[in-house]
Amino acid sequence: MSTLTEWAYPLAESLLAEPLPRRWQHCLGVAERARTIALVLGDDAELLEAAAVLHDIGYAPDLAKTGFHPLDGARYLRDVAGADERVVNLVAHHSCAWMEAEARGLRAELEGEFPREGAHLNDALCYCDMNTTPDGTPTNPIDRVNEIAGRYGPDSLIGTFIRRAEPEILACTSRVLERVSAAKRQPM
Repeated sequence: MSTLTEWAYPLAESLLAEPLPRRWQHCLGVAERARTIALVLGDDAELLEAAAVLHDIGYAPDLAKTGFHPLDGARYLRDVAGADERVVNLVAHHSCAWMEAEARGLRAELEGEFPREGAHLNDALCYCDMNTTPDGTPTNPIDRVNEIAGRYGPDSLIGTFIRRAEPEILACTSRVLERVSAAKRQPM
């Protein structure tokens, strides 16, 4: 029986490595961040890592149908790949996706098809994504938000969305870091 990550990495690589090598590096970096916070995830550590490596597959040219990558990726995982439902839901809702969905007129569709996972997992995936550069290296959420806004332009849909999401992105990061700090203080 394959583990979830043994299934997720080759799938993400097959969809992203060739057409979008930089996006593939980002996904590998996000998965690496997931491993660094595994101590606060318990039994959900592998689930988060799988979602992390898959979170941006909706950008793959063959999957991009709506132009909204969380929805496109989640639909592929559900309808084609037969993925674990929790992985699908995490991909669908990663990094404040509901705010971008709202800006695109897709919020009802997103939330109607994909229920959200627990807040601790959504926080964790947002933390991992927003603390990873497009090249897969570690960063911080302020620099990451600035990079996204700069890449897309401040007045673009993405630029506007990411600035609107910034307080929640920072709050997610804070909550995850508080959990990691508390876990490290616990006696062995």
